[in-house]
Amino acid sequence: MNDKDLSSSPQASLPVGRLSVAPMLDWTDRGCRYFHRLLSRQALLYTEMVNTGAILHGDAARHLRFDETEHPVALQLGGSEPADLAASARLGEQWGYDEINLNCGCPSERVQRGAFGACLMAEPALVADGVKAMLDVVSVPVTVKHRIGIDRVESYDFVRDFVGTVADAGCRHFIVHARNAWLKGLSPKQNREIPPLRYELVHRIKHDFPQLFIAINGGIQTDEQVHAQLRLLDGVMVGREAYHNPWWLSQWDSAFFGDAPREVTREEVEAQMCDYMRREKQAHGTSWQSIARHMLGLRNGLPGARRWRQVWSDHRLRELDPHEVMARAHASATAEA
Repeated sequence: MNDKDLSSSPQASLPVGRLSVAPMLDWTDRGCRYFHRLLSRQALLYTEMVNTGAILHGDAARHLRFDETEHPVALQLGGSEPADLAASARLGEQWGYDEINLNCGCPSERVQRGAFGACLMAEPALVADGVKAMLDVVSVPVTVKHRIGIDRVESYDFVRDFVGTVADAGCRHFIVHARNAWLKGLSPKQNREIPPLRYELVHRIKHDFPQLFIAINGGIQTDEQVHAQLRLLDGVMVGREAYHNPWWLSQWDSAFFGDAPREVTREEVEAQMCDYMRREKQAHGTSWQSIARHMLGLRNGLPGARRWRQVWSDHRLRELDPHEVMARAHASATAEA
């Protein structure tokens, strides 16, 4: 378990969920979250979706371990059996997560075979049972991330009734991906662009459920878009743009949380990541390459960024200390610039 008792987050008084980085499978692992936390002290971070079976019948520590500096951080669960969700949520709280989130939005076939993700939107009563089971055993918030519909069901009534049913079970916080999940006929990658986003349906949910915390997700890429949504909703979740252009996060605390601007440089963040890579290697045998991949967008737009990325991606350097790799990356970037 974590080195310190993390049951109460030091960020608990902050407007958690006002701005967050989306859970993204194979991307938002602990190395990614540590990197994002160096850039924003306030944004809510999410784990990748973790299957309840992996937690309950596998190596729980491997899936739940995180660095205490990641707070506020939420655990996203994938599952549909209320008893398994409750047991996993209880473990998540014991490990120190600030929120437990249920995935009702992922459209991948692998997730569908497990009878969870977006297909759960067709079974709101089952989702409600799962939410209630989790709420009965944890004191941290239990939230739901879902779509506005599945397949070609584009009726607002469908998502309204889903939210209403789950809210009746006690859920007070919903993150709505403003695009239908297509369970057949599209790959998850295609489903990121097709069908079109329909922000107005998320706004209608907030209008019809003013007592609920409603956050929006999908296609948000600029400060202006975030501000526009925050005028109508309670929170904004950013996905791919936060991952591919991470330096944007360094502006979030002052732009959206009212903090004083931070005097932090890309080089300082990169050096702190090198320290983290070294610690992870010593403590857990984690290769620096598996962590460094998350920061390849850090120097986007700067002279020499291409060569810098190439050095950090060079597996021939895997035995070097991360600080030595950083030195080589900067020397290469300077030469290219």
